[in-house]
Amino acid sequence: MMGYEQVEPSIKPQNRYMPGLDGLRALALFAVMGYHLHLDWASGGFLGVGVFFVLSGYLITDILLNQYRNERKLDLKTFWLRRIKRLVPAMLFVLVVVTVFLLLFDGSRLLSLRGEVFSTVFFMNNWVMIFHQVSYFESFGPPSPIAHLWSLAVEEQFYLIWPMLLLLGIRLAPRRGSLALLIACGAAVSAIAMAVLYNPDGDPSRVYYGTDTRAFALLIGALLAVIWPSRQLGSLMSVKGKIMLELIGAAGLTVIIWMIWRTGEYDAFLYQGGFVLLSLATAFLLASLAHPSSRLGAAFGCKPLRWLGKRSYSIYIWHYPVIILTTPAVDTGDTGLIRPIVQAGASILLAAFTWKYVESPVRREALGAIWANWKRKQKVQINRKWPVIISLGLIIAICASCSGQGSSNAPLLSPVPSTTEESAKPDAGNGNDTGRQEDGTGIGITAIGDSVMLDIKPYLEEQLPGIVVDGKVGRQFGEGMELIDQLKSTGKLGDIVIIELGTNGIFTENKLRSLLDSIADLRRVILVNTRVPRNWQDDVNETLASAAKDYENVTLVDWYSFSANHDEYFAKDGVHIQPIGSKAYAMLIAENIS
Repeated sequence: MMGYEQVEPSIKPQNRYMPGLDGLRALALFAVMGYHLHLDWASGGFLGVGVFFVLSGYLITDILLNQYRNERKLDLKTFWLRRIKRLVPAMLFVLVVVTVFLLLFDGSRLLSLRGEVFSTVFFMNNWVMIFHQVSYFESFGPPSPIAHLWSLAVEEQFYLIWPMLLLLGIRLAPRRGSLALLIACGAAVSAIAMAVLYNPDGDPSRVYYGTDTRAFALLIGALLAVIWPSRQLGSLMSVKGKIMLELIGAAGLTVIIWMIWRTGEYDAFLYQGGFVLLSLATAFLLASLAHPSSRLGAAFGCKPLRWLGKRSYSIYIWHYPVIILTTPAVDTGDTGLIRPIVQAGASILLAAFTWKYVESPVRREALGAIWANWKRKQKVQINRKWPVIISLGLIIAICASCSGQGSSNAPLLSPVPSTTEESAKPDAGNGNDTGRQEDGTGIGITAIGDSVMLDIKPYLEEQLPGIVVDGKVGRQFGEGMELIDQLKSTGKLGDIVIIELGTNGIFTENKLRSLLDSIADLRRVILVNTRVPRNWQDDVNETLASAAKDYENVTLVDWYSFSANHDEYFAKDGVHIQPIGSKAYAMLIAENIS
């Protein structure tokens, strides 16, 4: 994927090998894997992709500038061919294996990949997801095992366009300082675009996926290549210079680790300058690691980190499908560290296999010799059959994805039990117009929620006769706020309100407090937290708990803890609720009201 353009001396002696950069790859990889494994220390682990972007921008630009200095031209055909050979074979191999696995063991899930394989192969996946409004953070239904490959699309688009832009920049600004200023302006435009397009009240996936809004990371890496070219970094440096170099690297490393540990995908800070801070910190660290006299570079270039770094592309493209395909949708217990360790180990083993039998033969241009030997002897060893296997498997993948119906862009699943309606509105004559609650009944109680509310509706009406229930598939928190305002303005809101929202995505604490302030005159407000196997679950529950304690009329119902170790409560998607769970849910709410 990202930042894999560095080559070893044995392969390309004219380009300098910097072992510390392999350690930086390993650090970024750990962060991304930790995030996808939902480890507590990696709430900001998705920032590892940003680290890769900066690294890739540096290495690509360093290679291009070095070629231009030596030859006074850029061999774009050779450049693009090398990029394809570096990235495509391993990616196709993973796509084939994932497709065959789903075809054999979970054919229904394969249907949801319709179109996604094509957009991934042609490196347009990020824009397809933007166009269809597919969220990286709030994707519903079974997660796509290849959703993480959007970043390859950003990389390949950069590889396609950047050499031509760089050549133009060299012609317009031949001096190093002028070229650096030009690149810095481009990075600034991209960063400003992210800040302007970011909507703090919505899902950030548009600016997260966009090539235009992520280009600043690649350009900051490119800027570093202009002012800190690897081939011109000598080993001789003053003591003062070495100390400054180590301090700069340590500062960058500290910022990166702090952001991985303390930030989250919904922090407005990230999209309003935080990603730029991450990119600059990465550039500082990268500058230190690239210098031959750096002690930090020597530490990052130790053998274990080098081993992981060299295989980090394969590990990256393998780890997410391994995690997605081996994690049960319904899992209400505490699995501890056993499953993450096994998943990480499996990812590394598969990556090692791919590195040896797919990446290395292509990277060392050994496939031509293998093919010639096959034609001569008509018999090859198994490790020389992979090109044919990959080609056949790709045909299977394309045919399988074409034959399916449906789309990966459908954001929601229909509720499983209880009802087939998309929305359950209040029944005519149910409750009273005054909204006053009558003890021992559900009269004067309004329940508002999403598809989970639809699941429990019949059982809630049984527990609390006369209750008014309004549930809707896919309802976001903002829609719930609008409904509550509408009901209140028309005098149809009960003086006890049950709010179950959070299944479909995050909302800010400010939004929640604004809602609670608007209904502070009600007798009681019942907030119900969520259990949903998605990244936003803990954020939603923390937001609810934080706000609820400051309002005297608010009660927090802890459905998350109540449903722990009760897999039987949930449908196969791990979100919607079976009848036995719906009954327990309704009883829990009724008990809290009484």
